Amino acid sequence: MAFGDIIIREARESVLSALIAMFAANPLGGHGDTTDPKAYPDYISAFATIAASPNQTLYVAEWNGEVVGTFQTMITTSLNGRGSSAMIIEAVQTRADLRGQGIGARMIEFAIAEAKSRGVRLVQLTSNAVRKDAHRFYERLGFKPSHIGFKMALK
Repeated sequence: MAFGDIIIREARESVLSALIAMFAANPLGGHGDTTDPKAYPDYISAFATIAASPNQTLYVAEWNGEVVGTFQTMITTSLNGRGSSAMIIEAVQTRADLRGQGIGARMIEFAIAEAKSRGVRLVQLTSNAVRKDAHRFYERLGFKPSHIGFKMALK
């Protein structure tokens, strides 16, 4: 398959079902994503929060009119680093049946180009510790493992 004509754009609410299905089909991560219609209001609320933020963007990758991938970016500014900004890339997901076709690389390259255009000093992301294939993928794209992350579930 040729994926040269992938379109990456800001997500619209109309693609939420496709995004939810992608996340729900992911057996790793333990995020509790589901296609149960009772959960849909949670996704609508999250989408509205992201869409309203000037520092967050949810993207989709489309090929032949189908959603084949997604990722989210967040820009943060901190005092350390002399007040520099960083882009955090989160929720990177390529449709399971299309992994290994270059879609993920196109999405990450798009995010990096966006970060450069915004004058961001650093691009960072986290990846589940069990996702060894994803770690190799990110390293091939130039990312270096540099920190250990910690999480605390509150709900």
